[in-house]
Amino acid sequence: MPDAAPPHPESTRRSAGPIDPVALMRIKSMELRAKVVVEGFWHGIHRSPYHGFSVEFTEYRQYSPGDDPRYIDWRVLARSDRTVIKKFEDETNVRCHMLVDHSASMAYGSRGYTKAEYAGTLAATLAWFLFGQGDAVGVTTFDDAVRDYIPARNRPGHLRQIMLTLEGTPTGDATDLAAPLKRISEMLTKRGLLVLISDLLAPVDAFEAHLAYLRAVGHEVVLFNVLDPAELSLDIGDASLIRDMESGRDLYVDPDLARKQYQQKLNEHLERAATACGNLGIDYHLLPTDRPLELALFDFFTDRMRRGREVRRAGSATAHGGAGVSGAGRSA
Repeated sequence: MPDAAPPHPESTRRSAGPIDPVALMRIKSMELRAKVVVEGFWHGIHRSPYHGFSVEFTEYRQYSPGDDPRYIDWRVLARSDRTVIKKFEDETNVRCHMLVDHSASMAYGSRGYTKAEYAGTLAATLAWFLFGQGDAVGVTTFDDAVRDYIPARNRPGHLRQIMLTLEGTPTGDATDLAAPLKRISEMLTKRGLLVLISDLLAPVDAFEAHLAYLRAVGHEVVLFNVLDPAELSLDIGDASLIRDMESGRDLYVDPDLARKQYQQKLNEHLERAATACGNLGIDYHLLPTDRPLELALFDFFTDRMRRGREVRRAGSATAHGGAGVSGAGRSA
């Protein structure tokens, strides 16, 4: 049976709501998936109640007579019929690096696509949007070690290289965040924004110190904890043998008997991860793979908008003699 034809981006923009990830994953091209999500996202935020969100995030202001027309953002004008000027473009550009988990557990999926496909599409979506804003974007894939590394750049052909890398499938074994994060901290010598996308199926103690180090040297970090809905609910049908994808062992599981204890331990793990991130000033998002990616994208840029306001307030305090704090996430 032939693959379903991917939706055309134009028809996606006219859709009534976010795109179901099941439909999105039928699109074979990672690049086209990312474009569809970003265009759907733009369409959504230019309608009430999100109208003007993008203007605040990217630090635009309304064009006024007498302003230099060279600084009009023609892309925003084409998308929204709003004539705006982007302020201080050299200061708002970001050096962003995607850190994408390719361990064996990411190959699991109960909805017709895997966590790895969903995570890769999220990374591709963020890369597509940020690259279009003039930001430098890079990507690293890892399992128990770093596998692919593309430095953060913004130049012709670079985005295509990122998309091809993100189309790769998990080939590693265990999830080991500690070793890859240590290696990444050695590789990324310029401060920037790091987006970590992982199922986080590793002890929090094993990676908390490495995240703390990344924050200490000036990186801003966002963490997307990607989990399949069946992992959150242990909704796996009848009792059966289940193979642990990272150890290769077969385990007999009766979900009705195991569910209560499983969910208690999972909730404890997720709470520890969220608390650790909160203590470190890291934006943490638990992201089930049935959540439309436009909404994940909106969460991400809500964080960026809030961080931008914090940096501007800190800068204002410094200008008036206060103890300001320089904002992580700017290009070094």
